[in-house]
Amino acid sequence: MHSLPVFLRLRGRAVILIGEGEAADAKRRLLERAGARVVGEEAEAALAIVANGDEAAVARLKGRGVLVNATDRPELCDFTLPAIVDRDPVLIAVGTGGASAGLAKALRQRIETLLPARLGALATALFEAREAIRMRWPDAAARRHAIDAGLAEGGPIDPLQGDADKSVATWLAGDIDRDARGLVAIRLASTDPDDLTLRTARLLGAADRIYHKPDVPVAILDRARADAARIIADAKPHGQEQGLTLWLEMAERRC
Repeated sequence: MHSLPVFLRLRGRAVILIGEGEAADAKRRLLERAGARVVGEEAEAALAIVANGDEAAVARLKGRGVLVNATDRPELCDFTLPAIVDRDPVLIAVGTGGASAGLAKALRQRIETLLPARLGALATALFEAREAIRMRWPDAAARRHAIDAGLAEGGPIDPLQGDADKSVATWLAGDIDRDARGLVAIRLASTDPDDLTLRTARLLGAADRIYHKPDVPVAILDRARADAARIIADAKPHGQEQGLTLWLEMAERRC
């Protein structure tokens, strides 16, 4: 991973913008849309966008400790600006580290067609129901599994359903028994994460812990939740642990 994606709250905060013309105008619109105050080079700010290729300005700003984005100059950038899918308050950012803005744009356009216009309403409904969710599932692990089951494909609040926000109350009142628990053993046929089956990819995204042999590639383990425990082991674990546990091993190769 070449960069750490973050979402910055810029409302009311100063951001330096240097340059004129189409590129600078586009960056100004983006900053103003995020609520930032666009200021000149001499102002105090933590972030700056240099839209005119002025390397001297980049050097001056970096000398002041300002994080800089230099338009079309990824080698000079401390941060890059992604293509954005906006379903407020849901934001999806697609970045290539400055390698290809065209590719990021194409991916954004594909994602746009998949996501319902009311996706943001679902996020708002879940936020407003957070206390009720905690009361319904006081245990944190049980709560996470219930939310995962609700949001799963075909679940009562599947985010790709156009009116899922209207089903939050029904989901809270219903019986959730689809959450995965126990130990699931998976034998991987390939070291390429793109070859993962849909089932395996979903299990990786839901697992609480992953036991694996040393030869399981990091690229596959990276498909799991960031907070899932990873434990190297020579054999499948015994006993029952709370939540979902995976055992990963590579399939034997035949000559």
